[in-house]
Amino acid sequence: MNTARLEKVIGNMERHGLKQLLVTSPANVYYLTGVWCEPFERMLALHVKDDGTMKLYANRMFALNGLTDVPMVEYEDTDDCIAVLAPNVAPGKVGIDKTWHSHFTIRLMEARPDIVPALGSAPLDEARLCKDAEELELMRVSSHKNVEVCGRIAAALAEGVTEKEIQSLYNKIALELGASGPSFTPLICFGPNGAEPHHDSDQTPLQQGDTVIMDVGLLWKHYCSDMTRTVQFGPVTDEQKKVREIVTAANRAGIAACRPGVKMKDIDRAARRVIEDAGYGPYFNHRTGHGIGLDEHEFPDVSSVSEVVAQPGMIFSVEPGIYLPGKFGVRVEDLVAITEDGCEVLTGEDWDRY
Repeated sequence: MNTARLEKVIGNMERHGLKQLLVTSPANVYYLTGVWCEPFERMLALHVKDDGTMKLYANRMFALNGLTDVPMVEYEDTDDCIAVLAPNVAPGKVGIDKTWHSHFTIRLMEARPDIVPALGSAPLDEARLCKDAEELELMRVSSHKNVEVCGRIAAALAEGVTEKEIQSLYNKIALELGASGPSFTPLICFGPNGAEPHHDSDQTPLQQGDTVIMDVGLLWKHYCSDMTRTVQFGPVTDEQKKVREIVTAANRAGIAACRPGVKMKDIDRAARRVIEDAGYGPYFNHRTGHGIGLDEHEFPDVSSVSEVVAQPGMIFSVEPGIYLPGKFGVRVEDLVAITEDGCEVLTGEDWDRY
């Protein structure tokens, strides 16, 4: 049990008017207990009360007994897991993770008509917003390894190789470096495919003149990395060179705005303004970034409507892009950690390496 993290969550519960939570996402359970478990279709629930007491409900097959000092109630596969949990939930409002399967919530409501379910993710989202020193170091290592893998797959680009082959190579090298896997499915996009911000890599072969987007991340001791580099394979047209320079400048402008006290929407504005001033505003069609840590996408958004203020310990992406349908796309993404007087670029300012 991490008492410092629990204290943050309890304080957030009080501010949100919640006396109890059902913490159910693997990342949130890990954050408080130090135990990572993927329950898949089975129930995993950490009941947290505002007096600081916790109880973990888990299937016996998860084999979690003895791995944490949090009191645990185990159930069998043949048990009704909700019948095991329901008697211990207090009447009234109960905060529930946003990712908990609806069939669990509905069954709990049927078993306990005296409870009122409420969205209960905010106390954990806000607690995880600012990383502690241990988390920051894990994020550094994850990012540094990701940079190395990205450089190696960039060096492997050759005419005729497919997006899927480079995607597989990324996964192979990440495992060789000790990662437990990718933090998301690597996005490898050749030529016109790069005009789709989330193109699903396929058997498209690399051709001379293609712009290549590599959006990749790995898992290091449960912590995610994420970065995007855009490279040119073969001859560069004036338009390709121009767009890459604009997006790189937008990325740098966004990073330059990252410091304590600045709102996320102002970081978005700093990056977006560069692209708009260059006449490509309509072709930057997504937010500038997102929080990251135990999950690849975390609170907050770095978007035009986010009022969240940057604080030391926050880690998020800055990833402007321009996407020209039928032609190519360019995205440059880095992870930044807010420091006391600015920010640390975890992915390294290596734009010109590619």
